[in-house]
Amino acid sequence: MAKNGSRRPPLVADKRYARPARKTAETRKPKRRSPRPPKPPRRRRHWLIALPLALVRWMWRVVFKLSLTAAVAAALLLGAGILYYTASMPPLDKLVDGRARGSVTLLDRNGEVFAWRGEQFGGLITVENVSEVLKNAVVATEDKRFYRHFGVSPRGIAGAIRINLSEGRGPLSGHGGSTITQQTAKLVCLGVPYDPASGMTEAEYEADCRESSLWRKVKEAVYAMALETRFSKDEILTIYLNRAFLGSGAYGFEAASQRYFGKPASEVDTSEAAVLAGALTAPTRYAPTNDLDRSWERALTVIKLMEEQGYLTAAEAERARNAPAELSEAAEARAGGYFADWMMNTGPSFLTRDTTEDVFIRTTFDQKIQKAAEEALAWVFENKVSPESKAQAAIVVMSSDGAVRAMVGGRKTQVTGAFNRATMAMRQTGSAFKPFVYAAALDLGWRYDSIIEDAPITIDIPGSGPWSPTNYTNDFRGWVTLTDALANSLNIPAVKLSEAVGRENVRTVAGMFGIESDLALGPALALGASESTLLEMTGAYAGILNGGSSVTPYGLVELRLLGDDAPLMEQEGGIGERVITPAAAEQLIYMMHQVMLRGSGQRANLPDREAAGKTGTTTAARDAWFLGFTADYVAGVWMGYDDNTPLKGTTGGGLPAEIWRETMVRVHKDLPPRPLPMIKPDAPPVVSEGTGGPNGWPGNDGGRVRSPAPAPDSLLGVLRTILGIDN
Repeated sequence: MAKNGSRRPPLVADKRYARPARKTAETRKPKRRSPRPPKPPRRRRHWLIALPLALVRWMWRVVFKLSLTAAVAAALLLGAGILYYTASMPPLDKLVDGRARGSVTLLDRNGEVFAWRGEQFGGLITVENVSEVLKNAVVATEDKRFYRHFGVSPRGIAGAIRINLSEGRGPLSGHGGSTITQQTAKLVCLGVPYDPASGMTEAEYEADCRESSLWRKVKEAVYAMALETRFSKDEILTIYLNRAFLGSGAYGFEAASQRYFGKPASEVDTSEAAVLAGALTAPTRYAPTNDLDRSWERALTVIKLMEEQGYLTAAEAERARNAPAELSEAAEARAGGYFADWMMNTGPSFLTRDTTEDVFIRTTFDQKIQKAAEEALAWVFENKVSPESKAQAAIVVMSSDGAVRAMVGGRKTQVTGAFNRATMAMRQTGSAFKPFVYAAALDLGWRYDSIIEDAPITIDIPGSGPWSPTNYTNDFRGWVTLTDALANSLNIPAVKLSEAVGRENVRTVAGMFGIESDLALGPALALGASESTLLEMTGAYAGILNGGSSVTPYGLVELRLLGDDAPLMEQEGGIGERVITPAAAEQLIYMMHQVMLRGSGQRANLPDREAAGKTGTTTAARDAWFLGFTADYVAGVWMGYDDNTPLKGTTGGGLPAEIWRETMVRVHKDLPPRPLPMIKPDAPPVVSEGTGGPNGWPGNDGGRVRSPAPAPDSLLGVLRTILGIDN
C-alpha cells in the first residue's frame, strides 16, 4: 500500500553562500563624509570699494554680452552681404569689360596704327592664354599670397598699416595692403566709371579707384569675399587682367601690350611684362609713353620681386635687367596727336567722342610726312629762335584734293587734347589772303601781265572816314604788273585791284575756296583783315593748285566697327565745285611761283623743284604766315604768340618761310621733281616804257585795260552772265 502522505522530501545540498539581504532605507547606513573645514567669515568690504567693483563687474558683463551680440550681428551681416553680392554678381563674361565708353583706333594711310582714343580694350585674355611671365609679374607685384588667402589678407593689411605709420602717414594712407581680389572688387563694383564728359581726368579716376577710406575698405572686403565665393582664383585673376587700367587709355593687359609694345599679351617677354605690371601702381605716372626711364626703374623693382619669390632664376632676372623694354615705333613716335584730336572733334560724335563701340578709322595721315614736319619745326626753333622765346607755330601738309597728311598744332608735338593752333586758332591772314584778290581778277579777265599803279590812294569809308593804305616798305613803285605786285606783296595795288573787281567778288572767291570765317566788308579785305585758321587757308591754297576747284580738308577715309568687314563710312576725296577757270589758276600759280623766285618768299624756295607760295604778315607782326605748294603737296605755316604779342623781327618771309622750306625739303626727299601746272612765259612780264597815265588802269599796250570776258565755266563768269554785268 502506497505511503504517499508520509514520503520524505528529497535531500538538497545547502547553499554555500547565502545571498545578502537587500538593504532597505531603514537599514542603509549613511556614507561618511569628511568633515569640511568651516568657512571663515566673509569680510565685508567698505562700501566705497565694493560699489565701484560691483559697477565694474556689471559693466564687464554688459560689454561682454554686447560684444558677443555685435559679433554675431556682424557675422550675420557679413554673411548676408556676401550672399547678396554673390547672388547679384553677373557671370564672368560680363565682368571682363567694364568700360563706360568704347575706343577709337586710328590707322594711317598705309593701315598702320598711329593713335588711340577713348577707353581701349584689346579683347578678352585669360590666365591660360596670357604670357606666363606676365601673370607671374602681376602676382609677384600685387599680391604674393593671392593663391593662399580667402580674398582678404589680414597679414597684408597689418603690414601696410605698419609701413604707413612708420613713414609718418595715417594707417590707411599710402600702402593699402589690398589683395588682387580686393582690387578686382574696386574695378568691378566700387569705383566711379571714368567719364571725360564730366570733366574727370584719368588721374582723378585713378585717385577715386584708390580711395582708402575705412568704409571703402569694408565694402571692398565684403565684395572680395563674395568674389572668392563665386569664382575660382584663376577666374578672379582673369577679371583683373582684363579690367585693370594701365595708362594712356588702355584697359586690360591686352590693350596695354598692343598700345605700348605692338604685340599681344601672350607674347610679351620678361622686361615688357615687368613694365606692364609696374604700371599698376600708378598708371599715369608709370605709363611708358609718359616717361620710359621712370617706367623702367619701376620695372626693375618688379623683376627683383619676381626673383625673390622664385618666379625667375638669378640668370633670368639678370638677362631681363640687361634687356630693357622698348616701345613700339607707333608708341615711341606718339605721332599725330593733333591730327587724332582733329579727327575725334570733326567725326560723328556717336562714333568718336561718345562712342560705346570699338571703332577703327583709316585716315589720310602719313607718319613720314608728320615726322618731317615735326623735325623741321624743331630744327628751326633750335637753330634760328632764341631759347627763351615763347612763340608758337603750326604746320599743315595736305594733298591737292584736301587729304591732310600731317598736322602740327604747336611746338610740343607729343601731346593729346592740347590746344591745336592749326585748327582752333582764328588769326588774321595778312597778305596771305592776297592770292584770292588776284584769283578774282584773273577769273574776270585780268592777266598776269596786266599793270596797275602803285601810288597813294585814299578811300572814304562810311562811318570811319578816309583810309589811306601804305606798303610795308612805305614807298611807291609806280606802274607795276600784277605779277610784280603779288611777288613783292604790295598793299596799294591789291586794294586797288579789289576795288576794281568788286569786294563782293573777292569774298565770293575766298568763300568758295573754303575760307568760311566772316570776311571783312571794307577795303581792308584785300590786305587780310579777316581771320581764318591755318587748316582753312591751306585748303584754300590746295584749291589753287588743283586747277581752281574748291577743297574741303578731310582726314577720314573709312570708318568701321571692330569685327565688321563692311565700313559704316567712306570718303574718297575733298574736291568740290570749280571756283575759277583753269586758265586763271595757271596764271595765278605762275605769279605765286615768282613770289618764291624773286619776291617776298625767296627764303622758302626749294633747290630741286618748282614751288609757289605767298607770305603773310599782319599789323604789328602779330601773325606771320607762309603758305605754298609743289606739284605734290600743299603746306601752310603760321607763327605767332598765343596772347597776340608782336613778333620781333619776324615776317612771313622770314622764319615761317624757313619752316616751310625745311618741311618741304624733308617731305620731298625721295620724290622725283614734277613741274607745277602753270603758264610758261618766255620771260617775266615788265612794264613798257611810256606806259601809264593818271586817268586809268593801263595795260601793256599803253591804254586802259578792258579785259576779255571771263570764261563761262568760272564762278564769276556765271554770276556776271546771270546778272548781265559787262566788263
